[in-house]
Amino acid sequence: MTEKYLVQPDLDFIAQVRSLGGETLKKCYQCATCSVACPIAPEDSPFPRKEMIAASWGLKDRLITNGDIWLCHQCGDCSDLCPRGAAPGDVLSAVRSAAITEYARPKALANAVNDPKKLPYLLGIPAIWFAIFAFITMNAGETMTKIFEFIPFFDWAHVHEGEHVIAQADFFSTWFVDLTFVPLFTAAVIMFVFNLKRFLNDIHENAVLEGKTDKTSLDFKAMIQALIKVIPTILKHDKFNECESNKDRSTPHMMVLFSFIGLFIVTAIFFLVLYLFQTPGPYSQLNPVKWLANISGVALIIGSALMIKNRLDKKDDQMTTYKDWFILVLVLSLGLTGMLTEMARLAHMAYVSYFFYYLHLIAIFNLFAFLPFSKMAHFVYRTAAMTYSEYSNRK
Repeated sequence: MTEKYLVQPDLDFIAQVRSLGGETLKKCYQCATCSVACPIAPEDSPFPRKEMIAASWGLKDRLITNGDIWLCHQCGDCSDLCPRGAAPGDVLSAVRSAAITEYARPKALANAVNDPKKLPYLLGIPAIWFAIFAFITMNAGETMTKIFEFIPFFDWAHVHEGEHVIAQADFFSTWFVDLTFVPLFTAAVIMFVFNLKRFLNDIHENAVLEGKTDKTSLDFKAMIQALIKVIPTILKHDKFNECESNKDRSTPHMMVLFSFIGLFIVTAIFFLVLYLFQTPGPYSQLNPVKWLANISGVALIIGSALMIKNRLDKKDDQMTTYKDWFILVLVLSLGLTGMLTEMARLAHMAYVSYFFYYLHLIAIFNLFAFLPFSKMAHFVYRTAAMTYSEYSNRK
């Protein structure tokens, strides 16, 4: 017997989708060209036609919990071939943005990250925070040595002696900086853990309801195995490369992805070296880890610059919203300020180096603190959805 479903349109959700880049939503007249055109849509219950129907009717519960919205890579094939200019790729991108906000906690912070009027606060808070840290560091010296004398195996004087990332002057204490970023990153990870638990339960319930899986429950051990199978697909951008309209987008995306991986490895190594072996920097440019850092930094700048150029040239024909610009400019700022900091330090331009490092810290703060709420979170949710698709035998 067919299950009855009471349609309850959410007009606010329709307005939200349109404000996030899905302005063309109502142009769709359900010809299904988009689902036929999509090279990566599953054979069974393909997207994005059914998602366009749900979005048109404002069926928020059916869309937000639908794992298929994350399988779409917004390649643009469906939008190019749409006879009505409904731009299904943009609509699904808008729905994903709405889903990130829906799963994010606390909700007030999620709304603030996506509100351009709140940008001065997002930048101002870390700016003031690190200005205070700079003042403390410049006046810390002997005081901090005395404070940390009681901690076993921690020689503050030795670490402090050469710990400064910029030149060898007293501007920012690495210890103070890490005291900010380690809790921020930990908080972001904890948020994602709780959000993903709800997310996976929801998309599984949706998949069972729509008959897209033969699994009756979630087996997280089996999902780990599915994740291992999915990782090569993500690293090689296989799904991206199946698309035709914007195939060249895969190169800058891969550059940004691998640069973040490289910089994460570098940060982890230097963190362990500093606190475990108490070997402070700065390090020689001949150090292989430093090579990885420099190559990753250059790749981050070039990749993010190319992504911005494509948006400005409209080569990918995507609607670009504030949420898109926020993350694109943030990623480029991370790369530029980091590279300029190092160049100024090597040129012995101390105060110029201080200034760029100060901006770099503000950019990192925005990346870590707002990671679960910005568009960058789509990488986590898409990875989880692709993993579930592999686990659930999605056809």
